[in-house]
Amino acid sequence: MQKLSDEQVATFVAAYPAAKQNELLLSHTFLKIGGPARLYIVVQDADIYVSIIEFAKKISIPFYIIGGGSNILVSDTGYEGVIIQMNMRGSKIEETVVSACAGDFTGLIARLSADAGLIGFEWGVGVPGTIGGAIYGNAGCFGGEMKDAVASVCAYDILKEKKVTYSNGECMFGYRDSRFKHEPHIIFGMTMVLERGNIFLAKKKIEDIMSKRKDTQPQGAFSAGCLFKNFEYKNTDALSILQRDVEVPSELLKVKKIPAGWLIDTLGLKGYAIGRAQVSSVHGNFLVNLGGARAQDVLALSSYVKMKVRDAYGILLEDEVQYVGF
Repeated sequence: MQKLSDEQVATFVAAYPAAKQNELLLSHTFLKIGGPARLYIVVQDADIYVSIIEFAKKISIPFYIIGGGSNILVSDTGYEGVIIQMNMRGSKIEETVVSACAGDFTGLIARLSADAGLIGFEWGVGVPGTIGGAIYGNAGCFGGEMKDAVASVCAYDILKEKKVTYSNGECMFGYRDSRFKHEPHIIFGMTMVLERGNIFLAKKKIEDIMSKRKDTQPQGAFSAGCLFKNFEYKNTDALSILQRDVEVPSELLKVKKIPAGWLIDTLGLKGYAIGRAQVSSVHGNFLVNLGGARAQDVLALSSYVKMKVRDAYGILLEDEVQYVGF
């Protein structure tokens, strides 16, 4: 990235004195990897958020929005622009309607919904990070996805420079995808319309999910969550090489989706490491930082895993993690 001029930095800081310079991003990501952001600012107000974006555009400073930092890998050299951390929080529950800000943690909203006797979003307790990031990537786990929960999304269209509200259909959700990955927006928050249910069963479901997550995902390690998207296919021709070498469980064939972790596991790659980055020994689709890992270690390990899966099964895994500053 092109280096910012001293004048650009000084102009931005003069307008927004709360901005920090050369803030290490490893302090703000789940992977604990990443060099310094030339500028870094935390925002809690929608109008200020918009003004920062428009001001950055005006003085030609690149910007990148992060939430909880759960699904990103930041370059070792950092980000030569302004990192804006979404910290808008404040949920509200009225009857069966749940409203949440983009900076609210997804797991917390799942618990608050269950505490209110609402069902349908219990699975959200297994999603790391914030609501904004979950909407952006149509996050999902344990049988649910954001597309199944969201009723509407409030955002700011950066190109059209106006606030917008989208219905579920207008969000154009796909597998780990949404319109927000293709059109630049600031996501402010969402609403969900859930159903009344048994509060005790809702809470039990949440605890069951947390227990299963503890048993099947790495604990006590720095990780960005799933590294790759699961492999979706339209017909069995796409599985010809895979089925030649391994028996694919019928339940996977039925849903036409092969978990990336399962593919990686069949190749014996759990525990494989490059530098201080390692494929989790617990879950093949989790890459963990053993402490002191570099972004280059993660990239090298990711490339190695992709190569092994491609060479063995003819399947090219797609990244789920977002790359910042590369």
